[in-house]
Amino acid sequence: MERVKITRFYFFAAAMVATMILPSWSWAEKNFSSKHMNEPIQPLEAPVVDKHKVALGDKLFHDPRLSADDSISCASCHSLDLGGTDNQPRSLGIKGQLGAVNAPTVFNSGFNLAQFWNGRASTLEEQAAGPIHNPVEMGSNFKQVIEKLSADREYVQQFQAIYPDQGITSETLVDAIATFERSLVTIDSPFDRYLRGEEHAINAREKRGYELFQDYGCVACHQGKNVGGNMYQKFGIMDDYFAKKTLTDADNGRFSVTGFEEDRFVFKVPGLRLAVLTAPYFHNGSTETLEEAINTMAHYQLGRTIPKEDVEYIIDFLHSLVGQYKGKTL
Repeated sequence: MERVKITRFYFFAAAMVATMILPSWSWAEKNFSSKHMNEPIQPLEAPVVDKHKVALGDKLFHDPRLSADDSISCASCHSLDLGGTDNQPRSLGIKGQLGAVNAPTVFNSGFNLAQFWNGRASTLEEQAAGPIHNPVEMGSNFKQVIEKLSADREYVQQFQAIYPDQGITSETLVDAIATFERSLVTIDSPFDRYLRGEEHAINAREKRGYELFQDYGCVACHQGKNVGGNMYQKFGIMDDYFAKKTLTDADNGRFSVTGFEEDRFVFKVPGLRLAVLTAPYFHNGSTETLEEAINTMAHYQLGRTIPKEDVEYIIDFLHSLVGQYKGKTL
């Protein structure tokens, strides 16, 4: 009982802190209407990145030669046409091998405090190297990849133009991919326009959904620019989510990185900017619908039951978070 009280205190304290973490006035003054200055969610802006690196990184991101058998590219699991995912419970790597976790969206990933569900990569550069070397995913290594790319005259010229002192190296390879990934920001969503003062950018149902999103406590973990992605949280604060499940190593979450028992079942909170596009949900891809995901979160994270009508309002709000990429709404 005492543990439950402490956990609840921690959770609601996190909710209070989340609503207090705001940008400086000078930054906020330019990006919010005065009416929405104190909102826990912040609007996205177009990133400032090197367009030449972005173009090179885009090409690499879609190149299957990064895999051992030339069959899998980064885009195979993170399709830009599917919200930055593959909409599969778990992705397939080379030779049809099944991955351990659900592929998270690559859009807006530059706003995450770390990469992968368990946060084992602290930067996008570090993350870009991971799948290349993972035997289940791309099953390759930098030596093989660089040999392939060095045989392509166009790649050699591009790398030389952008990185004249280095050319094609492991460092320039991941730098280009990471720069491209930082460019994948979904700007000008209806909700962001609402935050900037366009009161009619979202409708009454979406506004009600946002109110409920805050009232029920969802915003305690899902706030900031990416509506999540900026903290870790235990999956199962109010009840044991894993009690009746056959555990896998992926279920250990942060414990696999830190080795600390208190990090078991702790995961990076996913951003919700494109949640309506990125089913199935959770690290194991076990939940097919957004309605089911919300109900699961309500039970295991909030200790509550949310009425069906309120769930529908919240889903309407989540739809308003979907922004644009290259001038088109995703």
